[in-house]
Amino acid sequence: MASGHRIERDSMGELKVPADALWGAQTQRAVQNFPISSLTMPRAFIRALALIKQAAAQVNAQLGLLDGERAAAVAAAAAEVAGGAHDRHFPIDVFQTGSGTSSNMNVNEVVAALAARHLGAAVHPNDDVNMGQSSNDVIPTAIHLSAALTVHEQLLPALEHLRETLQVKEVQLQGIVKTGRTHLMDAMPVTLAQEVSGWRVQIEQGMERVRSVQPRLLALAQGGTAVGTGINAHPEFGRRVAEQLARLTGLAFRPATNYFEALATQDTAVELSGQLKVIAVSLTKIANDLRWMNSGPLAGLAEIALPALQPGSSIMPGKVNPVIAEATLMAAAQVIGNDLTITLGGQAGNFQLNVMLPVIAYNLLQSVQLLASVSRILADGAIAGFTVNRARLAEALDRNPILVTALNPVIGYEQGAAIAKRAYAEGRPIIDVAAEETKLSREQLRGLLDPGELTTGGIKGQGGSGG
Repeated sequence: MASGHRIERDSMGELKVPADALWGAQTQRAVQNFPISSLTMPRAFIRALALIKQAAAQVNAQLGLLDGERAAAVAAAAAEVAGGAHDRHFPIDVFQTGSGTSSNMNVNEVVAALAARHLGAAVHPNDDVNMGQSSNDVIPTAIHLSAALTVHEQLLPALEHLRETLQVKEVQLQGIVKTGRTHLMDAMPVTLAQEVSGWRVQIEQGMERVRSVQPRLLALAQGGTAVGTGINAHPEFGRRVAEQLARLTGLAFRPATNYFEALATQDTAVELSGQLKVIAVSLTKIANDLRWMNSGPLAGLAEIALPALQPGSSIMPGKVNPVIAEATLMAAAQVIGNDLTITLGGQAGNFQLNVMLPVIAYNLLQSVQLLASVSRILADGAIAGFTVNRARLAEALDRNPILVTALNPVIGYEQGAAIAKRAYAEGRPIIDVAAEETKLSREQLRGLLDPGELTTGGIKGQGGSGG
């Protein structure tokens, strides 16, 4: 054995492997073949692969295909890997063989080495750890398993936290009226609570969209083996592995209804990514609204003040920027870009196998985790703590000529337009110009033009033409 290395063998011959590495020859070949990006497969994906190995060993023991002691050693080793105890032993680049065979064998070899220590005897990565499996069903299963777990454990709780934060803010802002805006131009008034309620519903609908994918995400390819026919797997293997994974995770996994679809396509990953993209778009809308409302504080809207978290400039003292909103926008942009990669990856289903599985897995899991993290940060770092500049809101409302819209049913659109133009030109409150241009008393005008009343909709007067 060379210094610092040991010799390992596979079907292609001998090669050196670092002496302290748990992996074997096939992993080492992949390390040498794919020095491309330094990006490795996500922890959530390695966890999913290990859970599959754990479940498979337990099922193979139940079926009498793997002796109980050996199966127990494999299952215990896989559980260690799933728990994160050996993460440094998964060095393979994301940009590898399109089936993910290298990552599957990486896990097989590491689990086999650990199981051999437990057992005190040799454990074969293919014959024992990979029994009844193929990379072609393991990797699609791991994509579904890892995505389902991260959605359940990270994304949905984070979105629920954001939704609750928005709901609390909505209650706090009841009755605070502001100038609405369409086309970034002054429009009829709304309450801040109404504005925030729109954000809240965006998040609620995003959660519904993600949940809508679950029936297909919980369907697993395991049992299809090489091409979907189930060659070399016990007829009950796929069903039993799904049931065992359900017991291990608490999620209702089941076998795919058609293994040929499950191996050859990644339509469900593309579908989930599309729903994640919608959430990214929703977060972009919310973050941009917060930035606009916070803009200034002198030359912008200055309707709210976001929490001051750090100095905003290396050259301009006193400047504070909306950093959480900006970070949210960047995370959302990454998710939207990931969706394109996943879409292109989904198109690479050729005959019986998709051959862009690792990059689909990497981008899908990154999107889930980015949205989970940034949703919590947006909730806690921006939304929960922003304050309202009531004086600025009142000043803008008093001078908003668009309030004349409320007079349309009484004086008609044409006269209303003339009043609005004069109010704009003279920089005067609409009530003053309307008092001069119409026969309505100031008391009547105050009732018709009350901004708070205008946020409830409906017709405020009688006669005239509608809008």
